[in-house]
Amino acid sequence: MQLSGKNILLGITGSISAYKAADLCRLLVKEGASVRVVMTLSATEFISPLTLSTLSKNPVFHSMVSEEETWNNHVELGLWADLLVVAPASANTIAHFALGICESILDAVYLSARCPVMVAPAMDHDMFLHESTQENLKTLITRGHKIVGPAQGELASGLVGEGRLVEPMDIVSEVIKFLFADLPLSGKKIIVTAGPTREAIDPVRYISNHSTGKMGIAIAKELANNGANVILVLGPVSIEVPRGITVIPVISASEMYEAVMNNFENATGAVLTAAVADYTPEVTSSTKIKKSDSEMSLVLIKTNDIARSLGKIKRNDQFLVGFALETNDEINNAKNKLKTKNLDLIILNSLKDEGAGFGTDTNKITFISTSETIELPLNLKTELAKDIVKKIKELLHA
Repeated sequence: MQLSGKNILLGITGSISAYKAADLCRLLVKEGASVRVVMTLSATEFISPLTLSTLSKNPVFHSMVSEEETWNNHVELGLWADLLVVAPASANTIAHFALGICESILDAVYLSARCPVMVAPAMDHDMFLHESTQENLKTLITRGHKIVGPAQGELASGLVGEGRLVEPMDIVSEVIKFLFADLPLSGKKIIVTAGPTREAIDPVRYISNHSTGKMGIAIAKELANNGANVILVLGPVSIEVPRGITVIPVISASEMYEAVMNNFENATGAVLTAAVADYTPEVTSSTKIKKSDSEMSLVLIKTNDIARSLGKIKRNDQFLVGFALETNDEINNAKNKLKTKNLDLIILNSLKDEGAGFGTDTNKITFISTSETIELPLNLKTELAKDIVKKIKELLHA
């Protein structure tokens, strides 16, 4: 949950797009944020405060006076929030913000908020393009506010053009990027490979391994939590990937190779955790191979070595981290891979260690570089991901 510990104030205005605010509220809560909702009175005509109160698990504010006839402290709300997100933001509310007009509790919260502000406009195409709306948006931008959208598409009026509210999932992604802009890996594009590959024998059978992708996904999540733009090249797994991470799904070793090579040139580095098949069938049958009394022979050919290929083209401003799962002579085998594949760091784990390897929630790893060997104790993969990302930050600093 990438927004754990963050306080989000969600402002909703009178727009037909207000129905999407329910999904936006749900997604923010799902990401771990504490959400409080502030609505204009006209917004309550489009979506029920009860719906948003249920989704946010907090009372909804739509008047300066509560149902118990007590004063709703807009100043306190403005101080509580880490971010005020107004979605949808109507032309009317945008004008209020720009001119300092205070006619609703949302206006009052905005004028007293000390937190950053994100505005997602939603209105008819002509209203959005009107000179007054454009000037008001420019005013908000000069104040440092983040404007998200609007998107282009079919509008409630029947027109087609700019004016649609950006989809809730995309707004959440913008919130995550906005809040974590100052994190140590902000602006860094990092590729992570995870999971197994499957090498087809025929339409029914394939060669694969026991990798679940847990370690790689944990690393991808921790990199994203530190502000990185993560490209996760993911083999076939059943684990849900956290939002905010770009996933390129692949099946075979050749697909994973192509995806990594296509993205590496503009990347800061890569973390190769995937269990990629070393061999693939020379010929893949287009129909199911029938069982017979005679023996069956399968000719295998080598797959492209992703780590070795990246090591050959890696620039001085890029890093490369590999994984080595060994069963014998672990340290020497890992050091050999470090050298021959031109890695900056290799992370060794052994199937001999109880609680390590495929399918477990724990792992035991050893950092190996040209200058040091550091063994870490058995720990949860989610915790080891933090150690690995810390090591990556050291590599970048060096």
